[in-house]
Amino acid sequence: MTDYLTRARSIAPELAELRHALHRCPELGNREERTARRIEKELSRLGIESRRLLDTAVVARLEGGRPGRTVALRADMDALPLTEATGADFASENPGVMHACGHDVHMAAALGAARLLAERREALPGAAVFLFQPDEEGRGGARRMIEAGALDGVDAVFGAHVSPELPLGDVGVRYGKFYAASDTFQIVVHGAGAHAAEREKGVDALGAAAELATRLIALPGAVLPGERAVVTVGEFHAGTAENALADRAELKGIIRTLGPDARAELKRRFRETADATLAAWGATGDVALNESYPGVVNDDGMTALAEAAARDLLGDGRVHVIDRPTLTTEDFGYFLMERPGSFYHVGAGCALPLHNAAFLPDDNAVAVAAAVHAAVLEAAMGRR
Repeated sequence: MTDYLTRARSIAPELAELRHALHRCPELGNREERTARRIEKELSRLGIESRRLLDTAVVARLEGGRPGRTVALRADMDALPLTEATGADFASENPGVMHACGHDVHMAAALGAARLLAERREALPGAAVFLFQPDEEGRGGARRMIEAGALDGVDAVFGAHVSPELPLGDVGVRYGKFYAASDTFQIVVHGAGAHAAEREKGVDALGAAAELATRLIALPGAVLPGERAVVTVGEFHAGTAENALADRAELKGIIRTLGPDARAELKRRFRETADATLAAWGATGDVALNESYPGVVNDDGMTALAEAAARDLLGDGRVHVIDRPTLTTEDFGYFLMERPGSFYHVGAGCALPLHNAAFLPDDNAVAVAAAVHAAVLEAAMGRR
């Protein structure tokens, strides 16, 4: 195997500088214009042609010199609406916006992989496609990129996320179910107002909603015993006076499940529970379930390929098989619904959680991730 790691370490200062530049100019989903221009500039410098999809998505293609497969690597571009508290000398220059989820590392590592592969393009089989995706944190830029043709002609797709749970530069792979599917919900409960002293003359929307919230939170253990799933009620609004029954209550929250079967079953029981609980109180309700990200379910063959490439590059001691899925969400799952592929983790070198205003991955994660991406892509491009 090509020693991508040694080469990546030799250009680590340049990759760090690129990461710092991206970190300084964070932009929210679908507003990544400055970020897109910087990515296009770097790709042009490498002699790699790129094009825009949507408004801010960038797609680039590197042709190898030998026949092979076309394999894609995705990096997300958007930042979060947080005020940075890292104290870094390359901190956000956009007030109230920061890269608190490591997307600056993801972009710099993907550009690093493009550079490593471009340096030996004549020896490469097939083609590498680089997908720089907007709006991962919002409404799912992955789906809109696919609808716009980002995966046309692509045989397999890979992606990665920095992880606070792994040692710096180590890699974690997961077979099968990895990230949760998510569905948001909004329930408006309709009751009938009455004096608090004469409850029997009204229908207590607040009481009905409170019992419903308790039942919904407990649903995963009853419906999916032994599986990881969660129902969270994040908002509860009801009532206007201390001595009156509330005639209206509103609940908002999110459901997270692993795999399509669990998702369908929990949503079915969710609606049944809502209908039965409100009926028992004499209340009515409007229940809206809004489908969000589909979850990440890795292809076993592509995951085995990524694991083997990472082990060849880093050594067995630095590659881990993740033993249980996470209930966080990731819109990379849309890509995996269309093409076989795998999503893996790279140690961030920062123990703070993602989406924390002080989260700041180590620069060295960029070089390692770039090398791993290059190794995985070349292995997949040459796969028969």
